[in-house]
Amino acid sequence: MRKVALYCRVSLSNGSQTTENQKIRLIEYAEKYGYQYDIFEETESTRKTRPVKQGLLARLRNKEYDAVIIYKLDRWARSSTELILDTKELLDKGVGFISISDNIDFTTAAGKLHFQILSAFAEFERELIRERTLEGLRRAKLQGKQAGRPKGSKDTKKRRKSGYILREARKKQNLDALNGINHSIESYIGT
Repeated sequence: MRKVALYCRVSLSNGSQTTENQKIRLIEYAEKYGYQYDIFEETESTRKTRPVKQGLLARLRNKEYDAVIIYKLDRWARSSTELILDTKELLDKGVGFISISDNIDFTTAAGKLHFQILSAFAEFERELIRERTLEGLRRAKLQGKQAGRPKGSKDTKKRRKSGYILREARKKQNLDALNGINHSIESYIGT
């Protein structure tokens, strides 16, 4: 019997949304195919953090589950890039990825084709963003604007190098000491 993880997530954590509809469908699917399952509910996610998903990913990386089943692709990832990266990692580790509402099973031949198409669109999306960024930088340069962060107080003062030089000298001294060569730290400064 396959052991799967059922993952559901709501977009808002203010109580106006619930994972109940997703859970019902996910459980029906798992029971229909006779899967042993654990449910992972993300009810307090923010734009940048989804602790339940991160914990689940760690368990999937350890192959505690044969597959992860979600209700819809947008419940797993907030961008196509995130979806592609997560899915590719899981598939490379032999962990299945199934979206029941989208009728996608990335472990089948048709699902793998669908994944390749999604990957192509994600790469296209990244290239468009890159091109727009480069075009914006070019336009700003033509307008006389300087790219990068503005100079701060630390940029006007000459920075001390003594700490860096000493650290590098100690690294060299320690490497030599491992090979049985012992010199004073002064001999490494300036080399």
